[in-house]
This record gives sequence, C-alpha cells and structure tokens, in this order.
Amino acid sequence: MNIEEPLLRRLWPRGDRRVAGLIAGTAAASESVFVRFGITTPTLAAHVMAQLSHECGAGQEVVENLDYTAARMMQVWPSRFPTPASAAPYAHNPRALANKVYNGRMGNRAGSDDGWSYRGRGAAQTTGRDGYARLAALTSLDLVNNPELLIDPRYFLLCGVADFVACGCLPFARADDVVGVTRRLNGGTIGLADRKAWLTSWKAALAEAPVVSASPPLAPDLPADPTPRPQPAPPPSRWSQLIAVLRAAFRRI
Repeated sequence: MNIEEPLLRRLWPRGDRRVAGLIAGTAAASESVFVRFGITTPTLAAHVMAQLSHECGAGQEVVENLDYTAARMMQVWPSRFPTPASAAPYAHNPRALANKVYNGRMGNRAGSDDGWSYRGRGAAQTTGRDGYARLAALTSLDLVNNPELLIDPRYFLLCGVADFVACGCLPFARADDVVGVTRRLNGGTIGLADRKAWLTSWKAALAEAPVVSASPPLAPDLPADPTPRPQPAPPPSRWSQLIAVLRAAFRRI
C-alpha cells in the first residue's frame, strides 16, 4: 500500500507551501511506513490519511498557530482567560501563550519553554513533551531534542502514522468507525464533519483498481548449443546424377 505523488498533489494541492518537498517526501515514505505499522488495505490508509489531512490542513498547517486575539483566547480557554485583561498579555504573543496554556501538563515542565518547544507539530499535530517522547520511542528519532524533525519531509508521514497507531486508532479504523478513530486521536470529535469529508475523498482516491490479467510472457530465447553438429549434405545436382548413371552403364558393358 502506498500513496502516489500525483495523487497526494491532487488532494493536497498546496501541501508544499509551508515545507518545501513535503509532498514528495511523504509519498516516497508511504510504502515503507504503511508496511511498518500494518496499514495494508485502502480502507486503513484512507482513515489514516483522512485524519492527517484534517490535522495538518492538507500540509498547510504543520505547526500550531498560536497567534490569537484576546477575544479568541477567551473562547478557546475560558477558564484560563476569563476576562479581556487576563488575556491581553498573551494576545498575538504565540510563545508566551504556548507556555501559559501548555506548561505544567503533557509532560511539559512548569516555568520552562516546553509549551512552545512542544506545541502542536507534524502530520498529527503531536503536542507536549510526553507526546514527542512517545513518538521518539516508536520512530527511533530524537524528537525531544530535535522537535523540527516532525515536519521534516523524510519523517513527516512516519511521525503522523506512529501517532495515529499510538493513540489506539487502528482497531477503530479496521471497523471503519470514523467517530471512534476521531475520539482516539483528538480526545473528542472536533472537526468531525471535515474528517468525514476527507475520509470520503481518500476512500474514492484509494479505491482498489480492477485486476487486469497480464499478457503471457514471451518465450525465452534458448541458449546456444556449444556442441557443433554435422550439417546435412546438399542434394546432388542434375549433372551429377547424369554422370553417375553413365558411369554405371559403362561398368556393365
């Protein structure tokens, strides 16, 4: 099972906008990554790619955007920012906001830069030091010390599929249960309509092609026989036959 580059370019038409070479790298890695994690059917691959397509915005949102207004922060994190005054210091300040809302949980250390370093990143928007460490163990990549590897074209799909599997999505994908897959990956059902639309698109794109019988192979050339064979003598000419008859007649006289 693999994803052909032209197909990925069709479904992710702006997939290289944020990271150059993301489409080619993802397509090139697809066969080995899918084999590694048991993604062996078009349905499983469709579920994986549908979820990743939503999470990374078809390649356009590979790092979490935390450039929020105060009003938006109050909507997303109402308990943390109950008033405009509480949100104002973090408005349009992504680094400070990441450390405010992510530190002290998901393995991020309080009073550190972990919230920013391990903000949502990659095909599955992996978040938190613990999430990065879990993927590091699954992929053998040093993601804790090199978080940017999550968006490296060589490892983008590997990390995304590893996160999909680590979250326990695979049994639900086998059952073709998009709600179950979404709950495991997202923790809820945020973006479910979009995920369903992506699943429909990927199922259509990855539908198995009809089996076409191949033409029978041509008969192989036989090897040359190294043993010389005697060649048959050419048939006698008419003059030779006449002379032989005359000789026989003279012998009888």
